Amino acid sequence: MRPRSSRFIISAASPRDFPAVDLPEVAIAGRSNVGKSSLINALCAADLARTSRTPGRTRLINWFHVEPTKGRPLALVDLPGYGYAQVDKAMRDSWRPLIESYLDGRTTLRAVVLLFDIRRGAQHEELDFAPWLLERGYTVIPVLTKADKVGKAQRQPLVAQLARELGTAASLRKPILFSAQEGLGLDDLWRAIGKAAEARA
Repeated sequence: MRPRSSRFIISAASPRDFPAVDLPEVAIAGRSNVGKSSLINALCAADLARTSRTPGRTRLINWFHVEPTKGRPLALVDLPGYGYAQVDKAMRDSWRPLIESYLDGRTTLRAVVLLFDIRRGAQHEELDFAPWLLERGYTVIPVLTKADKVGKAQRQPLVAQLARELGTAASLRKPILFSAQEGLGLDDLWRAIGKAAEARA
């Protein structure tokens, strides 16, 4: 499964700005500077998500329409990064209700792709966030980004380490190794997204 076409839909600063629920959605979540925009651009095969060296640039929820080569259309939803963003704490705190409103009330949300920088592994935000998502019945797709930043011999041990750290989340599927630079893991990630998007459609 790869995109035939993709396009930006809308950005939302509050729940009233959320688009109509007419497509299955897969959200992309992760700490600031984890490589979220690069991953979305690779999935869309287009430069739709802004990339920046400054953590915390994404301050809105962004929707992207993807028309795959197989299966029905879906929306990729880019959630604001969390963690060590170099922005005002009050602004970071203001994102939480926005994200939780989306995750708690979005009936078309099928799965959350949860990103981890391979060089840092799971931190306390992710270890809390994954069970929170599972309790709400969402599929969690763990992805280790920036795999090109470590040697090939280190990669599988780091996958195994993340699976151990996530515990119940890892029982859903083995974490996916991903590198936007190498194109590594793109097909595996699309297969997981496609399966999740069709599961409760």
